[in-house]
Amino acid sequence: MDHVVKWKAIRDQAIIATGTTVYIPQSIYQPYTEADRVRYIGKADLKEPIIFKAAHPDQWGIALDDILKAKMKDLLDKDDNMFEDCGLSVSIRLQWPGYRSWTRQIPTMNFKSPKGPITRAKLALNIANCVKRFIEDKEKERMEMEADRRWRVGARNIRMEDLILVSLHNISKGSWQPQLRLRTPLNEIQLRRSQAQAPYFITY
Repeated sequence: MDHVVKWKAIRDQAIIATGTTVYIPQSIYQPYTEADRVRYIGKADLKEPIIFKAAHPDQWGIALDDILKAKMKDLLDKDDNMFEDCGLSVSIRLQWPGYRSWTRQIPTMNFKSPKGPITRAKLALNIANCVKRFIEDKEKERMEMEADRRWRVGARNIRMEDLILVSLHNISKGSWQPQLRLRTPLNEIQLRRSQAQAPYFITY
């Protein structure tokens, strides 16, 4: 399917200047039943991916930590309108490895004066807040039995400052899924985890 091709193509097309080339290996969300897959994917008018391009340095992607700190001066086209003709809200979905599918609704409209669609910068902030909430929610949960523990989230594992938002994909009608890239190498995250778990000895 075309949206799957575009999802996979990001990893080959993206210009990377900072962070790693490693993406969070999410599966692509799809509705459970065949009828819903036809209705919400096959017959839906899925939109083009939204790319978060930055300058200084030139690359595809902006750190989630910078977004939350409102450091978005280098985000290109940050005042462009997003989600025109997409209703009042959309679902942001995360298919993070080792965890159950997670979703949150975000508004597509800015209801302050003047009213209108949200901007690219506001969308980036909404996505960052979704990922932050996901990490807070899942930090308290066990991963699935056969999960790869390298992708565990939380204070001693993958956290907000380790992630870069690259793009957002319309993967079914009303549902969008972000592509996230690691800013911090996995081996550094694993080292942080092992140091946090190491026993502390007092010497006299």
